Amino acid sequence: MIIKRDFNYTPKGKNRPLHIYLPDDYHDTGERYPVMYFFDGHNLFTDEDATYGKSWGMKEFLDHWGKKMIMVGIECGHEGQERLSEYLPYPANKGSRFEIFEPTGEATMDWIVNEIKPFIDREYRTIPFRECTAIGGSSMGGLMALYAVAHYNRWFSKGACVSSAIGFCMRPLMSDLRKSAISPDTRIYLSWGTREAWGVKDPDREDRSSKTYGWNKRVADHAESLGAAVKLHCQVGAGHCEADWEKLVPTFMDFLWMK
Repeated sequence: MIIKRDFNYTPKGKNRPLHIYLPDDYHDTGERYPVMYFFDGHNLFTDEDATYGKSWGMKEFLDHWGKKMIMVGIECGHEGQERLSEYLPYPANKGSRFEIFEPTGEATMDWIVNEIKPFIDREYRTIPFRECTAIGGSSMGGLMALYAVAHYNRWFSKGACVSSAIGFCMRPLMSDLRKSAISPDTRIYLSWGTREAWGVKDPDREDRSSKTYGWNKRVADHAESLGAAVKLHCQVGAGHCEADWEKLVPTFMDFLWMK
């Protein structure tokens, strides 16, 4: 079942609805569940709510998956370029189109950790420990998921970083990762599609040469050097859209949760 609840985004005093998935038998048992938080939560469950009319089909997947859990989709701001600011944890490189946006991603993460997570743990039967808590997102949400699993590793042990927008901030991102205390039990999924990759040679073949591959490989190598488990996944023929990200759901969910 999907429950929608209004929630105040404290940094701006605006509503950012939560789209909450609960197992269909949630009210028939006393069971407690792991939780996965997701950026751009309006795109997860139904086509009607999705920005471009196509969701990730996450409800259908979770309804039939082997592990029951709670998933919390966090909606972004939709006015102007609010999302780009809310999902930007670093000042962008000079010359980048993101340079004009105020980086308020840290404030967004502080809000998630100190307001949304306590609310979910209070209102629903969760297993609140980091080992049972994950976070995910795509594009700028993928960058935020990576930022979260690095900076807030004491809360999140798993991160699904799908088509992450990291190329324009690699310098501060890598500097940050080198300073971060990532526990060896951390699991990180990093993916990109060949039709969105910068400098890809042939979008119909496995990519191991584009800039996008290089950025993700650098992140993967560093996380693995700290003992984290990383899955680096090139999605051949895929672009930057919900229809292609939906195809990745079984892959990243199994990697993060079904060890």
